[in-house]
Amino acid sequence: MRVLVTIDALGSALPYGFDLARGLSRLAIETILAVNGPSLPAAQAATAAAISGLEVVHTGLPPARFADDAASLRMAGEAIARLAAEYGADLIQLSTPALAAGTRFGLPVVAVQHGCAATRWEAVHGDARPPEIEAQARLVRAGLDAADIVVAPTAAFAEETRRVYGLEERPRVVHNGRSPLPPPRLAPRDFVFTAGRLWDEGKNLEMLDAAAGHIAVPVRAAGPMEGPNGAKVLFDNIHCLGDLDAEDLAGWLSARPVFVSAALYEPFGLAVLEAASAGCPLILSDIAPFRELWEEVAIFVPARDEDAFTQAIAGLVADDFERAVLGRAAKERAGLYTADAMAAQMAAIYRSLLPAVRRPVLAAQRTPALAAA
Repeated sequence: MRVLVTIDALGSALPYGFDLARGLSRLAIETILAVNGPSLPAAQAATAAAISGLEVVHTGLPPARFADDAASLRMAGEAIARLAAEYGADLIQLSTPALAAGTRFGLPVVAVQHGCAATRWEAVHGDARPPEIEAQARLVRAGLDAADIVVAPTAAFAEETRRVYGLEERPRVVHNGRSPLPPPRLAPRDFVFTAGRLWDEGKNLEMLDAAAGHIAVPVRAAGPMEGPNGAKVLFDNIHCLGDLDAEDLAGWLSARPVFVSAALYEPFGLAVLEAASAGCPLILSDIAPFRELWEEVAIFVPARDEDAFTQAIAGLVADDFERAVLGRAAKERAGLYTADAMAAQMAAIYRSLLPAVRRPVLAAQRTPALAAA
């Protein structure tokens, strides 16, 4: 089987695409990763080259995440359809349902709802959506109808998508997975850490920056401070490290700092999974996707309560025993969210959409009698 997967070269999208391809390769499924946006940096290109069965294609298209123009999305969809035909794909996986809004691909289409402007606006602003967000929402709604199957990374976000877009059924749920980061090399140290798109107001970094002014240890953040949509951010108290590659990120996480996410909007939260996999204790905003994934292994704080975050962080930094307990619990829970588990569930969805004669039979699925034959 060959699957063409579209990805915007932004934030956690590329790690998701690489991990999906790794997992699929172990199931004898080839991946053509169609990347929208800028070319891959050298380190990411090297990572891609090391993944068996993965071919990266730069589409020359802008990121689809911010698109609100039906004509541009239709052109992008047609370009993706041509790529799928050129590379002999059996199926297409889209990074946003909006890409399916105006294109007939001639192949089965799985649309992954990683996030969207309408649900984000509701979580961050809570008031009436402006015209440009409404325009994006209409395109996403059309794509949700056009796709053969829609997938969301958490049940909480799947339900939010169903409610906001008035769907009769909620999308399928496939939790994101992550391959292990490079092994740890630092002893535990007293600092607070966060990571992600620092420019994104949905990450609620302004509130964390204010709390950092009352915390006795450094608060460090990894990620870009300027977004492709022109958004920029500056902080008074958070020490910014820039956009780190996987090895550098693993180095910071290997010190097992207290990891904090105060996000107002997070359909999954790959940075939290990376921190948990490294054994970091977690302090998270009390939003439904985080509860679904990390219930009983993290400290939850109301997302907009600066004093509560300050107290929770200060208390955990000062309690070595609780830090160790929560770090071990988070690491154990992270073991549920692997690249292989994600890929296996996505592969099952792919196979359900292909004619029986074209479905691959995996060795692990063969009966003993067939295997003996």
